[in-house]
Amino acid sequence: MQARLDSQRVAIVDAALAILAEHGYPGCSMAAVAARAGIATGTVYKHFPSKAELAVELFRTAVGREVRAIDEAMAVPGTATERIVAFVETFAGRALKSPRLAYALLAEPVDPAVETERLAFRRTFRGQAAKQIARGVHSGALPPQDPETTAAALIGAVGG
Repeated sequence: MQARLDSQRVAIVDAALAILAEHGYPGCSMAAVAARAGIATGTVYKHFPSKAELAVELFRTAVGREVRAIDEAMAVPGTATERIVAFVETFAGRALKSPRLAYALLAEPVDPAVETERLAFRRTFRGQAAKQIARGVHSGALPPQDPETTAAALIGAVGG
């Protein structure tokens, strides 16, 4: 029974992510998600009692993929500067490959619960960039600066 429920939840999230990438949050009605997943609308509500809860789950899932891609890009050997460049190139490249999804994740007007998640997402990326900037400053590859401030400016410029 639990395996069936887990499978339904995965199907719902996968269907909703596909809709999100095509139409943004406005397209992710419970009925549209159910139709894409091939299940009844009531089944979606069993897993996600509201559209806001579904939207938060979509955001977390999509951003988790983005964070993993950035982590992989910055894990390659190289200088701190090269890792920061890899961060920006990966972030921008993924956004350019899926512009509708990038807009939904970064700028589309959303429910306050999703906006809270969006702020946490920016803090995560800022932290990743700040760590590399601090390494660059420490190694002498970058001039002295406040890594957190520079990272915040970088994330603001790249993300929106």
